[in-house]
Amino acid sequence: MSTFAFAPEAISTSTSEAVAREARAGLTATPKTLSPWLFYDEAGSHFFEEITELPEYYPTRTERSIFAAHADEILRQAALGQGPAGKLTLIELGAGTATKTGILLAAAVRQQGSVVYQPVDVSETALAEATENILKNIPGVTVRCQVTDYTREALPLNRLPNTRTLALYIGSSIGNFTPAGSCEVLRNLRAQLLPGDTLLLGTDLVPGKHKTEATLLAAYDDAAGTTAAFNLNVLTRLNRDLGADFDTEKFRHKVLWNPAESRIEMHLESLAAQRVHVPENSSGPALTINFATGETIHTENSYKFTPAAVEALLTSASFKLTRSWQDPKNLFAVTLATAL
Repeated sequence: MSTFAFAPEAISTSTSEAVAREARAGLTATPKTLSPWLFYDEAGSHFFEEITELPEYYPTRTERSIFAAHADEILRQAALGQGPAGKLTLIELGAGTATKTGILLAAAVRQQGSVVYQPVDVSETALAEATENILKNIPGVTVRCQVTDYTREALPLNRLPNTRTLALYIGSSIGNFTPAGSCEVLRNLRAQLLPGDTLLLGTDLVPGKHKTEATLLAAYDDAAGTTAAFNLNVLTRLNRDLGADFDTEKFRHKVLWNPAESRIEMHLESLAAQRVHVPENSSGPALTINFATGETIHTENSYKFTPAAVEALLTSASFKLTRSWQDPKNLFAVTLATAL
């Protein structure tokens, strides 16, 4: 039977305080920035789930196809050396609604009879949806949710007797960090694992024969405008959570490919010279933020990798590459690595 344990108390600081700190730091910086974790309020989480189903957004369906083709092999490889009584516990960073993860969980249940799954995310709404889907569709899974910002706080890793941990960091979420930041995230994860534990890392690959710059840009600027709404929703969140007075109609979604940095960039561009006000809050006094016409808030990066870059990143964080799987068009890679 599937079971569920929810632990919203895992957040060490209130969400509102974290939002206030991030907004103050980012909007007073030069150039202006906002961290992508701010996207994921309830509305933002729903927008993102819509994005993953868009025809232009290839990463989700491509990674899902890799899991569908290789899930049993991935789980067997991760379990090597665990012994006849040993089992894997799965923990997922930035789990969201865990739609693809179900393929891996079903493989784990087939392999070992049952599995404990620990999804970690900043969105309580997304975790609740993930739990409902898993409990409905995959008997044999015990779900232990944790509402935590894994980029800032220690992972709530509940190690069970006679188990090894398989950490899932899929969806190319690692691409949202700078090279130094991605290394730090993986090093922090490695510090909480034991030698022999494993990591499954999903990475979007650089343009190639089957992936042009136009393909990349379309994936982050779809014809339906869903990604634009997702990006602009961060301003709506700041208005709601902080009492700011952003006029979302005076900003537009802007996407560009930065080949020198090997990344897609998402921005919110000011369409006019304007001022935005943020009232006094727990993080500091009231703010007046000036925008020039054409000035942007940099809201997200999505770095694209070569296989060599993936291996170098894993090595720098004290993991050893074990096996990698790619789709036939080499759009996306899923890599299993072992903690040293």
